[in-house]
Amino acid sequence: MLRDKIVVKNPSGLHLRPAGLLCKEAMKFKAQITFGARGSVANAKSVLSVLGACVKCGDIIELVCDGEDEEAAMNTIRGLIEKGLKE
Repeated sequence: MLRDKIVVKNPSGLHLRPAGLLCKEAMKFKAQITFGARGSVANAKSVLSVLGACVKCGDIIELVCDGEDEEAAMNTIRGLIEKGLKE
């Protein structure tokens, strides 16, 4: 299991478009991918779960990847979030 804290730099937070992109990438991995934000835990493979976390710009999330390809998942998802989810 890998854990990392990441600052969300996307100016609009995790609204529908970046949440969809995050989920699309997360679905490529077998590992379970979740993140903690604002006192809740969201499944990164579920758009509704990501949107429900209400992540805003500047929020710090704790990304957790657990499974056989956890390292690749962590590197990909962390990179995507750190680059602003293409926004």
